[in-house]
Amino acid sequence: MSSSSFTRVDRLLSSMGYGARKDIARLARSGGIVFDQAEILDASVRIPVSADLPRRMTVAGSSLDPLAGLVVMMNKPLGVTCSHKEAGELVYDRLPARWRRRKPAISTIGRLDKQTSGLLLLTDDGDLLHRISSPRSRLRKTYRVTLARPLDGTETALFASGRLTLRGDDKPLAPAVLDIISETEALITVTEGRYHQVRRMFAACSPPPAISSKLCDVNAWAISACTRTWLPVDGIC
Repeated sequence: MSSSSFTRVDRLLSSMGYGARKDIARLARSGGIVFDQAEILDASVRIPVSADLPRRMTVAGSSLDPLAGLVVMMNKPLGVTCSHKEAGELVYDRLPARWRRRKPAISTIGRLDKQTSGLLLLTDDGDLLHRISSPRSRLRKTYRVTLARPLDGTETALFASGRLTLRGDDKPLAPAVLDIISETEALITVTEGRYHQVRRMFAACSPPPAISSKLCDVNAWAISACTRTWLPVDGIC
């Protein structure tokens, strides 16, 4: 939103998941919405929307949530799925309830599989999501990998060659960087985001240094070239 844009209070708060417009109207009449230290009793009034609005407005006694353009940095644990629909615990279950009702919706930037833990970004900023997720961006992503079997020393050259083709794929992977920490631990930096890519890369080694799906604990380590002012959220960051 631009610094000079105006919108109705009920429309704004409804899009941010605070409730239906009738709920917002009821909250306003009870004095639960305050802007610049003055109660807004009519939720249909229009207010200026700017970056400092969360500091100027309170809802039910708490500061307004971040406006659209929200980016969440989550330490995703094992066993949690990056999905809106799959069975079991989802990453979205760890967000505040009203954030799950925001429009536009909050989505993960890329995915970490169920058995992968570590840094996960979520946003309602479609442009940012596209810039980071698009293969054309070639954004570097670094993972820390612990393997069930020792590396044999050939993996660094294989991953860097640009000739490794994963089973079921037709196109070779872009070159990746492998930094060995120990015989069973390494950092791997990739610029793509293919399905289960890191696990499949190690499984493609001959002989593979890991065992079936139990082979490794992959932790997202960092996503470079993404600069934001981070907002800590209790329980997820």
